[in-house]
Amino acid sequence: MGTNSFLKVLPEMVTFVRVAELGSFSAAADLLGMTPSAASRQVKRLEKEIGVQLLQRTTRQLRLTEPGTEAFARCRELVLAAQGAMEIGQQFAAGPSGLVRISAPKAFARRVLHAHILEFLRRYPDVDVQLIVADRDVDPIREGVDLVVRLTTKPPEGLVARQLMPVAHVLCASPRYLAAHGPIEHPGDLAAHSCLSLGEHERDNHWRFGKSEGGDEAEVIVRGRYVSNHSEMRLEGALADLGVAVVPAFVAQEALDAGSLVRVLTGWEYRGNYRGHAYILYPPNRFMAPKCRALVDHLTSALSASSSGRAPPRAGSRPAA
Repeated sequence: MGTNSFLKVLPEMVTFVRVAELGSFSAAADLLGMTPSAASRQVKRLEKEIGVQLLQRTTRQLRLTEPGTEAFARCRELVLAAQGAMEIGQQFAAGPSGLVRISAPKAFARRVLHAHILEFLRRYPDVDVQLIVADRDVDPIREGVDLVVRLTTKPPEGLVARQLMPVAHVLCASPRYLAAHGPIEHPGDLAAHSCLSLGEHERDNHWRFGKSEGGDEAEVIVRGRYVSNHSEMRLEGALADLGVAVVPAFVAQEALDAGSLVRVLTGWEYRGNYRGHAYILYPPNRFMAPKCRALVDHLTSALSASSSGRAPPRAGSRPAA
């Protein structure tokens, strides 16, 4: 390909990137405002110019070939650079502007993110936010989402991961339940209590603990009257005096502060599954839009402050000057 020959296939490169990202000619065509047959012809022209097959086409799916994977990485960088060039004006304007789409799990979105996003919207009047609440792993590239919050011990490869806050789990029960069923002083005592567990996997009722100070460990098989794979529902079960629930600390905090629930086994650390950190994820991009960078910086700063002991803002409070 000649020095300037690539100029005539720049549109084809854009189409190829969108087809590869979305895994569909039809979806890419809808996004680009063309027909699927036109999108297919553009990719074929690009393959002819490069001289290799980029996509393996079957009746069910599209897959990148080995040279297609290399071409996708380079073409996507080109597209991102072009998008960055189009947003240069933002960087020299009064401030970030435009729409940011961010997804997060339901409980974390409601109990943690919501108040901080309201504060962000007050500070950045030219930025709009669409918060997509989804209790599943959202793919930011395929689903057109700018930022994704995920609670995990290991962020996925291929995405930039900024740590927001640690996610610890606590055991809690209502004062009425404990008054009726007796105190819990050791993890082994839980075997005689109704415990509200997750129930997604076979060993979700095997609760493991470590002593907060010292090397003691314990594991107990628990049973209970209510099993739910959603933390807020387990919390409501505990509030309804159904037993001892293990939930993320951020889910239980409001009820603990109000005294409607109390911590159980405070000298022990729950070491079961589903711990880790909350991360904000996004595709690697040297030309990140100012609106996205502003929200990422705001959330990482606010949540690191919250996890270090400073109280999070209330949903109706005004930010500090």
